[in-house]
Amino acid sequence: MKNLLASILVAAVSTATAAEAPQDFGGIFGRGINLGNALEAPAEGEWGVTLREEYFAAIKDAGFQHVRIPVRWSAHAALESPYTIDPKFLARVDWAIAQATDRGLAVVLNMHHYDEIFEDPDAERDRFLGIWGQLATHYHDAPATLALEPLNEPHKKLTNERWNELSAAAITLIRKSNPTRFIVVGPGGYNNFQQLPHFKIPAGDSNIVATFHYYDPFHFTHQGAAWVGEQSKEWLGKTWSGTDAEKADVRKAFDAASAWAKEHGVAMYLGEFGAYGKADIESRVAWTRFIAEECRQRGMASAYWEFCSGFGAYDPKTNEWRKPLLEALGGR
Repeated sequence: MKNLLASILVAAVSTATAAEAPQDFGGIFGRGINLGNALEAPAEGEWGVTLREEYFAAIKDAGFQHVRIPVRWSAHAALESPYTIDPKFLARVDWAIAQATDRGLAVVLNMHHYDEIFEDPDAERDRFLGIWGQLATHYHDAPATLALEPLNEPHKKLTNERWNELSAAAITLIRKSNPTRFIVVGPGGYNNFQQLPHFKIPAGDSNIVATFHYYDPFHFTHQGAAWVGEQSKEWLGKTWSGTDAEKADVRKAFDAASAWAKEHGVAMYLGEFGAYGKADIESRVAWTRFIAEECRQRGMASAYWEFCSGFGAYDPKTNEWRKPLLEALGGR
């Protein structure tokens, strides 16, 4: 474990330490991609993706600046206090972070698919904070280019009111050992930008980064996605051609998110956006290019969902990028 963490520290993207955290999140993290369907599956590999060293090299060579690593910590931590994280699994996450930092990629590390907390936030509160207490201590000496994201897409019974209280508690806990590390946190309602007005963040913390996810129009981006339900089959054939009206809808959403971030004095991060592979490639490319360009024009860091699964910009069978999607993302 110590050797793995040491490799993370030695391979820092810059010489900055957590105590010297850079302020320009957008400039440091820039364009990124999610390593989805791997470590946030119930067990790595169950959803068809096992992380490989060459994936990190491909991401760096394509010109990306960071990776977002979704992790299902709740599947690898004890159910009783002190909620100990499985050391073998933690070492695997350390390996993934080291693979990224070795190649000059920044990392957003999050807690993903904590389904239990969405169903019963009160019962899971102590466990959630117990897990984050361990992670905050474990990564307190990691480079400043490691950002921590307490929870992906709060929803269901984890309402905005409850999430405001719980996220504040998590941030306070993390700040005890990571006083200036970037912490990425977003609103309830699946991190929807429309929920930002109901979201509260600590005042005076310059290293809080707000996040939202964007998958509109949903019937286009999730057509044929089985996990959405049988109705997704009815959406097959939906297209996106970039009409004035379609672009206006996107800009309206991004204007609202940007205005909220400016009002609260924080950077804004588009943590997820993507169109599922059942949509036609021309529409996917047009939509992806427009979203990516809106982020670049606003200096907003972003992470495409995702690397090599159903939304994937990379084909793991041929070990090649899907060039139209890669180019739409500004890659090379």
